[in-house]
Amino acid sequence: MTKIIGLTGGIGSGKTTIAKYFKSFGIPVYIADDEARKIMQSPEIINAIKNTFGEDIFENGILNREKLAKIVFNDPEKLKKLNIIVHPAVKKHFELWLIENKTFPYIIYEAAILFESGRYKDCDIIVTVTAPIETRLQRVLERDKTTRELVLKKMEAQWSDEKRIAKSDFVIENIALDAAKREVDEILKILKIKQKHT
Repeated sequence: MTKIIGLTGGIGSGKTTIAKYFKSFGIPVYIADDEARKIMQSPEIINAIKNTFGEDIFENGILNREKLAKIVFNDPEKLKKLNIIVHPAVKKHFELWLIENKTFPYIIYEAAILFESGRYKDCDIIVTVTAPIETRLQRVLERDKTTRELVLKKMEAQWSDEKRIAKSDFVIENIALDAAKREVDEILKILKIKQKHT
């Protein structure tokens, strides 16, 4: 039976970088945010978003993600509505992907809102990636060319590190990447030992 490792962390924690390092060991990785982005381009989801948020957030038929982000991260109710549209489609897509990868002992399910969405309940092991808030802010500002205000809004919409850590099996502090990679190596050693005893 394939074990699901839930990998999470706040925006800018570097969890995708950590996910890629896990992948380098041949572990299949599902990046929920990337898949959600693709799913949001499907006609069915686009229609649902149009019906809920209006035509204004589309430019030449293409969803303006920045506009949508400003709407949902300023209004928790609207964020909830967006999640109701997108999450079930991502869940269905992941379940099919899991079947395709069922021969692997472990797979990684990487999601920023693993706890908030309730998806953590489907995971056998949970790994949280942390980093200081200022470090995270700088990473996101460099990566997304967005505003500090919007990044802080996104942070507020997510669980705090303390809350995540309390429900996690492992924690990786991702300030210096080499040190974070060593923590991944340790987790993999522990999992190998556990595997032998099951």
